[in-house]
Amino acid sequence: MVPTIAIIGGTGLTSLDTLKITHRETQSTPYGEPSSPMIHGELGGRAVVFLPRHGPHHTLPPHKVNYRANLWALHRIGITQVIAIAAAGGIRDDMMPGVLAFPDQLVDYTWGRHCTFFEDNLSHVTHVDFTQPYCGELRMRLIEAARALNLEARESCTYAAMQGPRLETAAEIRKLERDGCDIVGMTGMPEAALARELGLRYAVCAVIANRAAGKAPGAITMAEIERNLVDGMIKVKALLTQVIPTLDRP
Repeated sequence: MVPTIAIIGGTGLTSLDTLKITHRETQSTPYGEPSSPMIHGELGGRAVVFLPRHGPHHTLPPHKVNYRANLWALHRIGITQVIAIAAAGGIRDDMMPGVLAFPDQLVDYTWGRHCTFFEDNLSHVTHVDFTQPYCGELRMRLIEAARALNLEARESCTYAAMQGPRLETAAEIRKLERDGCDIVGMTGMPEAALARELGLRYAVCAVIANRAAGKAPGAITMAEIERNLVDGMIKVKALLTQVIPTLDRP
């Protein structure tokens, strides 16, 4: 089976124990090395590639992830559909830890990242439409899978992509809220834009790992985030097993 589906794992999902691994593949790219060798396997009766965004041992911070190499390598081997898993902080009142969220919009606050394939040795300047940053059809498949499993999920929200690796101040979260953002993370961009430049169908499943800064009493701790992600990733694995068989075949 030739894979056309990729899962990019974020914080809390550096491995996928529901994937029946067949082999690993190393890809060199014009943009450097991807975060990890690509892990080929079978999930839900389909050939799937898994790529941990932060590396196999979670050693790459968000601003150091080689997003261009990751997306280029997946595209190079024939991937056409990408489900990106990401941990996020909840800004909106109903974005509580453990909830899954499927963003349909984003606001990019990152800086200094390599954010496009179209910058060197161009025959013409290229602009891509990014009005709807996520693939609507792929999002709908994820939403339908969550409904089928009776998972608590938010089907529409705006993702704020922050630079990291530090967490935000309470004032920054208030600003994001005024800007119309509902969840906050650090890896949503330029990943989504690069996927669009390559023509990949791309959607995000965000796992709310904590209430954003100032939205709950006290400091945010990694212990809290990790504890919430353990439960959240159980839901993500069930979701992936449910949704993968429903995705379009080549």
